[in-house]
Amino acid sequence: MADILGIGVSHYPPFSGTDANMADIFRYRLKDPALPEHLREPANWPQEVRNEMGEDGGAAGAARHREQMLVGFRRCMEEIRTFNPDFCIIWGDDQYENFREDIVPPFSILAYDDLKVRPWSQMQDSGDMVGKPNYWNEPKDFELEIKFQADFAKELAGKLIESEFDMSYAYKPLHHPGIAHAFLNAILYLDFDRKGFPYPIIPIPINCYGSRVISYRGFLSSLADVERPMDPQSPSPKRCFDMGAAVARICAESPYRVALIASSSWSHAFLCDKTYRMTPDVEFDRAMYDALVGNDYDCWKSKPLSDITDSGNQEMLNWMALMGAMSALDRKVTWSDFAETYLFNSSKVAAVYR
Repeated sequence: MADILGIGVSHYPPFSGTDANMADIFRYRLKDPALPEHLREPANWPQEVRNEMGEDGGAAGAARHREQMLVGFRRCMEEIRTFNPDFCIIWGDDQYENFREDIVPPFSILAYDDLKVRPWSQMQDSGDMVGKPNYWNEPKDFELEIKFQADFAKELAGKLIESEFDMSYAYKPLHHPGIAHAFLNAILYLDFDRKGFPYPIIPIPINCYGSRVISYRGFLSSLADVERPMDPQSPSPKRCFDMGAAVARICAESPYRVALIASSSWSHAFLCDKTYRMTPDVEFDRAMYDALVGNDYDCWKSKPLSDITDSGNQEMLNWMALMGAMSALDRKVTWSDFAETYLFNSSKVAAVYR
Protein backbone atom coordinates (compact mmCIF):
# COMPACT_ATOMS: atom_id res chain seq x y z
CA MET A 1 0.00 0.00 0.00
CA ALA A 2 1.33 3.44 -0.91
CA ASP A 3 2.53 5.81 1.78
CA ILE A 4 4.31 9.12 1.38
CA LEU A 5 6.68 11.13 3.57
CA GLY A 6 7.43 14.78 2.78
CA ILE A 7 10.87 16.23 3.56
CA GLY A 8 12.53 19.59 2.90
CA VAL A 9 16.29 20.22 3.33
CA SER A 10 19.12 22.45 2.09
CA HIS A 11 22.10 21.57 -0.09
CA TYR A 12 24.25 24.63 0.77
CA PRO A 13 27.71 23.82 -0.72
CA PRO A 14 29.91 25.52 1.96
CA PHE A 15 28.34 23.21 4.55
CA SER A 16 30.63 20.56 3.03
CA GLY A 17 33.67 22.64 3.88
CA THR A 18 35.28 23.95 7.03
CA ASP A 19 33.86 26.54 9.40
CA ALA A 20 36.73 28.89 8.57
CA ASN A 21 35.66 28.92 4.90
CA MET A 22 31.88 29.07 5.29
CA ALA A 23 31.73 32.85 4.78
CA ASP A 24 33.74 32.76 1.52
CA ILE A 25 30.75 33.84 -0.62
CA PHE A 26 30.46 37.03 1.46
CA ARG A 27 34.22 37.60 1.19
CA TYR A 28 33.95 37.19 -2.59
CA ARG A 29 31.41 40.03 -2.64
CA LEU A 30 33.70 42.30 -0.61
CA LYS A 31 36.29 41.93 -3.39
CA ASP A 32 33.77 42.85 -6.10
CA PRO A 33 35.10 46.04 -7.78
CA ALA A 34 31.52 47.21 -8.38
CA LEU A 35 30.47 47.03 -4.74
CA PRO A 36 29.76 50.52 -3.35
CA GLU A 37 32.87 51.51 -1.43
CA HIS A 38 31.12 52.22 1.85
CA LEU A 39 29.83 48.62 2.01
CA ARG A 40 33.37 47.28 2.35
CA GLU A 41 33.50 48.75 5.85
CA PRO A 42 32.16 46.50 8.64
CA ALA A 43 30.60 49.52 10.32
CA ASN A 44 28.19 49.76 7.37
CA TRP A 45 27.17 46.11 7.36
CA PRO A 46 23.87 45.01 8.94
CA GLN A 47 24.32 44.31 12.64
CA GLU A 48 23.38 40.67 12.04
CA VAL A 49 26.35 40.28 9.65
CA ARG A 50 28.72 41.83 12.17
CA ASN A 51 27.43 39.52 14.88
CA GLU A 52 27.95 36.42 12.76
CA MET A 53 31.36 37.57 11.48
CA GLY A 54 32.62 38.23 15.00
CA GLU A 55 36.34 38.66 15.57
CA ASP A 56 37.40 35.43 13.86
CA GLY A 57 36.19 35.90 10.28
CA GLY A 58 32.95 34.06 10.89
CA ALA A 59 34.36 30.72 12.09
CA ALA A 60 32.45 30.68 15.39
CA GLY A 61 29.31 31.94 13.63
CA ALA A 62 29.71 29.16 11.08
CA ALA A 63 29.98 26.54 13.83
CA ARG A 64 26.74 27.83 15.35
CA HIS A 65 25.04 27.86 11.93
CA ARG A 66 26.24 24.31 11.26
CA GLU A 67 24.83 23.07 14.55
CA GLN A 68 21.45 24.63 13.80
CA MET A 69 21.41 23.09 10.33
CA LEU A 70 22.35 19.71 11.78
CA VAL A 71 19.23 19.76 13.94
CA GLY A 72 17.20 19.77 10.73
CA PHE A 73 19.29 17.24 8.82
CA ARG A 74 19.38 14.77 11.69
CA ARG A 75 15.66 15.10 12.36
CA CYS A 76 14.85 14.59 8.66
CA MET A 77 17.20 11.60 8.41
CA GLU A 78 15.63 10.08 11.51
CA GLU A 79 12.20 10.46 9.90
CA ILE A 80 13.43 8.86 6.67
CA ARG A 81 15.01 5.91 8.47
CA THR A 82 11.86 5.34 10.53
CA PHE A 83 9.70 5.58 7.40
CA ASN A 84 12.06 3.26 5.46
CA PRO A 85 11.03 4.29 1.93
CA ASP A 86 11.27 2.06 -1.09
CA PHE A 87 12.85 5.07 -2.80
CA CYS A 88 13.17 8.84 -2.59
CA ILE A 89 12.11 11.37 -5.22
CA ILE A 90 14.24 14.51 -4.94
CA TRP A 91 13.44 17.88 -6.49
CA GLY A 92 16.59 19.94 -7.05
CA ASP A 93 18.06 22.53 -9.39
CA ASP A 94 20.74 22.00 -12.01
CA GLN A 95 23.14 24.98 -12.02
CA TYR A 96 24.87 24.51 -15.36
CA GLU A 97 26.12 21.11 -14.23
CA ASN A 98 24.43 18.37 -16.26
CA PHE A 99 22.32 20.56 -18.55
CA ARG A 100 24.14 23.20 -20.58
CA GLU A 101 23.90 24.97 -23.93
CA ASP A 102 22.72 21.91 -25.86
CA ILE A 103 19.57 21.33 -23.76
CA VAL A 104 17.94 22.95 -20.72
CA PRO A 105 14.66 21.18 -19.90
CA PRO A 106 12.21 22.95 -17.57
CA PHE A 107 11.73 19.62 -15.75
CA SER A 108 13.40 16.26 -16.19
CA ILE A 109 13.38 12.83 -14.58
CA LEU A 110 16.71 10.99 -14.28
CA ALA A 111 16.15 7.27 -14.78
CA TYR A 112 19.81 6.35 -14.37
CA ASP A 113 21.45 3.04 -13.60
CA ASP A 114 23.26 2.94 -10.25
CA LEU A 115 26.33 5.16 -10.14
CA LYS A 116 29.54 5.39 -8.16
CA VAL A 117 30.32 9.08 -7.68
CA ARG A 118 33.33 10.90 -6.30
CA PRO A 119 31.93 13.94 -4.47
CA TRP A 120 35.25 15.73 -3.95
CA SER A 121 36.62 15.35 -7.46
CA GLN A 122 33.42 15.67 -9.50
CA MET A 123 31.93 18.85 -8.01
CA GLN A 124 31.66 21.28 -10.91
CA ASP A 125 31.29 25.05 -10.81
CA SER A 126 28.35 25.64 -8.47
CA GLY A 127 29.37 22.81 -6.13
CA ASP A 128 32.54 24.85 -5.47
CA MET A 129 34.37 22.11 -3.55
CA VAL A 130 37.00 20.92 -6.02
CA GLY A 131 40.41 21.12 -4.39
CA LYS A 132 39.04 22.28 -1.03
CA PRO A 133 39.12 20.38 2.28
CA ASN A 134 35.81 18.81 3.22
CA TYR A 135 34.36 18.61 6.72
CA TRP A 136 34.73 14.81 6.94
CA ASN A 137 38.36 14.80 5.70
CA GLU A 138 37.33 12.32 3.02
CA PRO A 139 39.99 11.87 0.30
CA LYS A 140 39.64 13.14 -3.24
CA ASP A 141 39.02 9.59 -4.49
CA PHE A 142 36.31 8.86 -1.90
CA GLU A 143 33.51 6.98 -3.68
CA LEU A 144 29.81 6.91 -2.88
CA GLU A 145 27.38 4.49 -4.49
CA ILE A 146 24.10 6.08 -5.49
CA LYS A 147 21.20 3.76 -6.18
CA PHE A 148 18.43 4.75 -8.59
CA GLN A 149 14.86 3.52 -9.10
CA ALA A 150 14.88 3.60 -12.89
CA ASP A 151 11.78 1.47 -13.43
CA PHE A 152 9.40 3.72 -11.50
CA ALA A 153 11.21 6.79 -12.86
CA LYS A 154 10.18 5.75 -16.38
CA GLU A 155 6.65 4.96 -15.22
CA LEU A 156 6.45 8.34 -13.49
CA ALA A 157 7.61 10.17 -16.61
CA GLY A 158 4.99 8.40 -18.69
CA LYS A 159 2.17 9.13 -16.29
CA LEU A 160 3.18 12.79 -16.03
CA ILE A 161 3.07 13.02 -19.82
CA GLU A 162 -0.40 11.46 -19.72
CA SER A 163 -1.30 14.18 -17.19
CA GLU A 164 -0.22 16.81 -19.75
CA PHE A 165 3.16 17.61 -18.22
CA ASP A 166 5.63 17.40 -21.10
CA MET A 167 8.24 15.72 -18.93
CA SER A 168 11.77 15.19 -20.22
CA TYR A 169 13.73 12.17 -19.07
CA ALA A 170 17.28 10.82 -19.29
CA TYR A 171 18.85 7.38 -18.94
CA LYS A 172 22.43 8.56 -18.50
CA PRO A 173 24.34 11.71 -17.49
CA LEU A 174 25.07 14.37 -20.08
CA HIS A 175 27.73 16.86 -18.93
CA HIS A 176 28.13 15.84 -15.30
CA PRO A 177 29.79 12.46 -14.56
CA GLY A 178 27.56 11.95 -11.52
CA ILE A 179 24.62 14.01 -10.26
CA ALA A 180 24.27 17.74 -9.68
CA HIS A 181 25.08 19.02 -6.20
CA ALA A 182 21.43 19.67 -5.32
CA PHE A 183 20.93 15.90 -5.26
CA LEU A 184 24.36 14.75 -4.13
CA ASN A 185 24.59 17.22 -1.24
CA ALA A 186 21.12 16.30 -0.01
CA ILE A 187 22.38 12.72 0.40
CA LEU A 188 25.75 13.75 1.87
CA TYR A 189 24.12 16.03 4.43
CA LEU A 190 21.22 13.79 5.41
CA ASP A 191 23.87 11.13 6.04
CA PHE A 192 26.09 13.65 7.83
CA ASP A 193 26.99 11.06 10.50
CA ARG A 194 27.95 8.58 7.77
CA LYS A 195 25.66 5.73 8.79
CA GLY A 196 24.69 5.10 5.19
CA PHE A 197 21.96 6.20 2.77
CA PRO A 198 20.69 2.93 1.27
CA TYR A 199 17.59 4.28 -0.45
CA PRO A 200 17.33 4.46 -4.25
CA ILE A 201 16.56 7.89 -5.66
CA ILE A 202 14.71 9.48 -8.55
CA PRO A 203 16.11 12.98 -9.16
CA ILE A 204 13.78 15.53 -10.77
CA PRO A 205 15.87 18.54 -11.87
CA ILE A 206 13.99 21.83 -12.15
CA ASN A 207 15.43 24.70 -14.20
CA CYS A 208 15.23 27.05 -11.21
CA TYR A 209 17.87 29.50 -12.47
CA GLY A 210 15.96 30.31 -15.64
CA SER A 211 17.31 33.56 -17.07
CA ARG A 212 20.70 33.02 -15.35
CA VAL A 213 21.27 29.32 -15.94
CA ILE A 214 23.43 29.69 -19.08
CA SER A 215 24.22 33.40 -19.05
CA TYR A 216 25.57 33.34 -15.48
CA ARG A 217 26.05 29.57 -15.20
CA GLY A 218 23.86 29.68 -12.09
CA PHE A 219 26.68 31.02 -9.96
CA LEU A 220 28.51 34.07 -8.59
CA SER A 221 29.08 37.18 -10.69
CA SER A 222 30.18 40.77 -10.27
CA LEU A 223 27.62 43.51 -9.74
CA ALA A 224 29.14 45.18 -12.80
CA ASP A 225 28.55 42.14 -14.98
CA VAL A 226 25.20 43.12 -16.47
CA GLU A 227 25.90 42.81 -20.19
CA ARG A 228 25.28 39.10 -20.56
CA PRO A 229 22.19 38.19 -22.61
CA MET A 230 19.57 36.64 -20.36
CA ASP A 231 18.05 33.22 -21.00
CA PRO A 232 14.35 32.25 -21.08
CA GLN A 233 12.68 32.22 -17.70
CA SER A 234 12.19 29.22 -15.43
CA PRO A 235 8.86 27.43 -14.97
CA SER A 236 6.42 29.47 -12.90
CA PRO A 237 5.86 28.76 -9.19
CA LYS A 238 2.34 27.54 -10.03
CA ARG A 239 3.64 25.13 -12.67
CA CYS A 240 6.18 23.71 -10.20
CA PHE A 241 3.45 23.46 -7.56
CA ASP A 242 1.13 21.65 -9.97
CA MET A 243 3.89 19.31 -11.12
CA GLY A 244 4.63 18.37 -7.50
CA ALA A 245 0.93 17.73 -6.93
CA ALA A 246 0.81 15.44 -9.98
CA VAL A 247 3.85 13.50 -8.76
CA ALA A 248 2.21 13.02 -5.35
CA ARG A 249 -1.03 11.74 -6.86
CA ILE A 250 0.85 9.24 -9.05
CA CYS A 251 2.87 8.02 -6.06
CA ALA A 252 -0.30 7.72 -3.95
CA GLU A 253 -1.74 5.35 -6.55
CA SER A 254 1.40 3.19 -6.56
CA PRO A 255 2.22 0.27 -4.23
CA TYR A 256 5.34 2.05 -2.89
CA ARG A 257 6.50 3.88 0.19
CA VAL A 258 7.97 7.11 -1.18
CA ALA A 259 9.87 9.97 0.43
CA LEU A 260 9.33 13.20 -1.50
CA ILE A 261 12.25 15.55 -0.85
CA ALA A 262 12.81 19.20 -1.77
CA SER A 263 16.51 20.11 -1.81
CA SER A 264 17.48 23.78 -1.65
CA SER A 265 18.22 26.71 0.58
CA TRP A 266 15.93 29.71 0.24
CA SER A 267 16.95 33.26 -0.74
CA HIS A 268 20.55 33.46 -1.95
CA ALA A 269 22.62 36.56 -1.28
CA PHE A 270 24.54 36.26 -4.57
CA LEU A 271 21.24 36.52 -6.48
CA CYS A 272 19.66 39.33 -4.47
CA ASP A 273 20.35 42.68 -6.16
CA LYS A 274 18.36 44.69 -3.61
CA THR A 275 21.01 43.88 -0.97
CA TYR A 276 23.96 44.38 -3.37
CA ARG A 277 24.23 40.57 -3.31
CA MET A 278 25.67 40.71 0.20
CA THR A 279 22.81 39.25 2.24
CA PRO A 280 19.76 37.09 1.56
CA ASP A 281 16.22 38.48 1.65
CA VAL A 282 15.48 37.18 5.13
CA GLU A 283 12.25 39.17 5.43
CA PHE A 284 10.78 37.42 2.36
CA ASP A 285 11.95 34.06 3.66
CA ARG A 286 10.32 34.66 7.04
CA ALA A 287 7.01 35.43 5.31
CA MET A 288 7.21 32.23 3.27
CA TYR A 289 8.17 30.26 6.35
CA ASP A 290 5.10 31.62 8.14
CA ALA A 291 3.04 30.38 5.18
CA LEU A 292 4.73 26.98 5.47
CA VAL A 293 4.06 26.69 9.19
CA GLY A 294 0.48 27.87 8.63
CA ASN A 295 -0.02 25.33 5.80
CA ASP A 296 -1.07 28.25 3.57
CA TYR A 297 -0.69 26.50 0.22
CA ASP A 298 -2.60 29.23 -1.61
CA CYS A 299 0.12 31.71 -0.60
CA TRP A 300 2.79 29.46 -2.05
CA LYS A 301 0.96 28.65 -5.26
CA SER A 302 0.03 32.27 -5.99
CA LYS A 303 3.54 33.75 -5.74
CA PRO A 304 4.55 35.37 -9.04
CA LEU A 305 7.92 34.42 -10.49
CA SER A 306 9.06 38.05 -10.17
CA ASP A 307 8.71 37.85 -6.37
CA ILE A 308 10.77 34.69 -6.33
CA THR A 309 13.61 36.05 -8.47
CA ASP A 310 13.67 39.54 -6.92
CA SER A 311 14.31 37.97 -3.53
CA GLY A 312 17.07 35.67 -4.81
CA ASN A 313 14.79 32.69 -4.25
CA GLN A 314 15.21 30.90 -7.56
CA GLU A 315 15.83 27.61 -5.78
CA MET A 316 12.58 27.92 -3.81
CA LEU A 317 10.92 26.44 -6.91
CA ASN A 318 12.11 23.05 -5.62
CA TRP A 319 10.06 23.66 -2.47
CA MET A 320 7.12 24.77 -4.63
CA ALA A 321 6.98 21.20 -5.95
CA LEU A 322 7.00 19.83 -2.39
CA MET A 323 4.26 22.27 -1.36
CA GLY A 324 2.16 21.14 -4.31
CA ALA A 325 2.67 17.52 -3.33
CA MET A 326 1.70 18.09 0.29
CA SER A 327 -1.31 20.17 -0.75
CA ALA A 328 -2.54 17.41 -3.05
CA LEU A 329 -2.28 14.92 -0.18
CA ASP A 330 -3.89 17.34 2.29
CA ARG A 331 -0.83 17.09 4.55
CA LYS A 332 0.13 19.56 7.27
CA VAL A 333 3.68 20.23 8.40
CA THR A 334 4.67 17.99 11.31
CA TRP A 335 7.96 19.65 12.24
CA SER A 336 10.07 22.47 10.80
CA ASP A 337 13.04 24.67 11.59
CA PHE A 338 14.26 28.00 10.16
CA ALA A 339 18.03 28.57 10.27
CA GLU A 340 18.32 32.30 9.81
CA THR A 341 21.57 33.86 8.60
CA TYR A 342 22.73 37.08 7.02
CA LEU A 343 26.38 36.09 6.53
CA PHE A 344 26.25 32.55 5.17
CA ASN A 345 24.55 33.30 1.83
CA SER A 346 21.10 31.78 2.32
CA SER A 347 18.31 31.05 4.75
CA LYS A 348 18.01 27.31 5.44
CA VAL A 349 14.75 25.52 6.21
CA ALA A 350 14.11 21.91 7.19
CA ALA A 351 10.62 20.43 7.24
CA VAL A 352 8.85 17.14 7.81
CA TYR A 353 5.40 16.13 6.56
CA ARG A 354 4.71 12.80 8.18
